[in-house]
Amino acid sequence: MNDVTILLPAARRRLPQRRASTTFELNFWGQSFAVGIGYYPDGLIGEVFVSAHKIGGQTEVLAWDAAILISIALQFGAPLETIQHALTRGERGEPLSLAAAVVGLIMEVRS
Repeated sequence: MNDVTILLPAARRRLPQRRASTTFELNFWGQSFAVGIGYYPDGLIGEVFVSAHKIGGQTEVLAWDAAILISIALQFGAPLETIQHALTRGERGEPLSLAAAVVGLIMEVRS
């Protein structure tokens, strides 16, 4: 008889309509970005917003998509450390992508 393992999908933890948030500035790729962080009532980070100060273009779209992916991962319970470890870094540990820079900023302000 074969043992079968069934993996159940993780549940997404929804944020309340009203929540605490903070905003930070991030300079990356020679550009300025506003990074917003939304919190669950227990203080855990549950969402990220990233917007480029230079409106329009591919950089702004990359910023939005990076924030959405980070937020969804957090809402499904991925630890921030795991997300950070999965993102691309250079030989000296510097972030090579906007997503890696955003997660690095969140790690700094969280501690």
